[in-house]
Amino acid sequence: MIYTLRHLTTYRYTRPVRFARCTLRLRPRDGEGQTVLDSRLTISPDPATRVVRRDYFGLDVVAATIDAPHTELRVEALSRVRVERDPLPAPESGRPWEQVRDDSVTGASLRPERPVHFQFPSMRVPLVPAVTDYARPSFPPGRSAYGGACDLMRRIRADFRFDSKATTVHTPLAEAFALRAGVCQDFTHIMIAALRGIGLPAAYISGYLRTIPPAGRPRLRGADASHAWVSVWCGDSWIGLDPTNGIGMCDDHIVVARGRDYTDVSPIDGMVSSSGPQKLKVEVDVVPDGEPMPEHPAIPEAAPA
Repeated sequence: MIYTLRHLTTYRYTRPVRFARCTLRLRPRDGEGQTVLDSRLTISPDPATRVVRRDYFGLDVVAATIDAPHTELRVEALSRVRVERDPLPAPESGRPWEQVRDDSVTGASLRPERPVHFQFPSMRVPLVPAVTDYARPSFPPGRSAYGGACDLMRRIRADFRFDSKATTVHTPLAEAFALRAGVCQDFTHIMIAALRGIGLPAAYISGYLRTIPPAGRPRLRGADASHAWVSVWCGDSWIGLDPTNGIGMCDDHIVVARGRDYTDVSPIDGMVSSSGPQKLKVEVDVVPDGEPMPEHPAIPEAAPA
């Protein structure tokens, strides 16, 4: 499957912003069953500086500064990605979770791919005793790490309510867990905390999920959304699991970033010099080859991200 991805973020300010510094994580990743065929990033107003670096976990990050006064900031990422993943392993296959837990902390290497980086608390994923207790029924002695993680994913899907108004991007994990409600970011953080609570490495994955419009209706511009899910270390490989939908990562998932939690992978962060409020609008399109891209303003040429 080949997808065209469009992610448009627009900030509008009531008073002119005289200086902005932005960190952008919008280029999809190569690997994990996908290949980036093309990627372009357009920033308006034109930044005074624009630097691309690769972070510790292999993510391409664009750092931009804008020193011209502006009342609107527009960031548009356009990519083409080929996705072709192997089928998921058979249920309950793989090594016992206790062995995976113990082996993950052995060895002297701290290379980026080592699962030990994802085994301990992080800024947005503290270890919460109630969340650890919630995980335990999925991991009886001797069960495979993969089997237990799948069971935990399905329980979260059944026990938690998707409600975009229940939480915000800043809601603490413990509060979202107590509410049993939230969005994909909350469910992903909760599942990661549950896995780390019993000692299993788990990473936060941000990206996109292909959605299919109702039969007979056109795809609406900007109707898709950013998504998040979990990648759990099962002893021999990382396996993606989506607790929001209760499914494993498949060809409908497009990976942009991997980190310890949302802080490592947020699409845009930074700072602005302004005293007024702002409005944020995000539009995402995930369009398979052969389907028309919803109409939107022409994208000017830009250097590769």
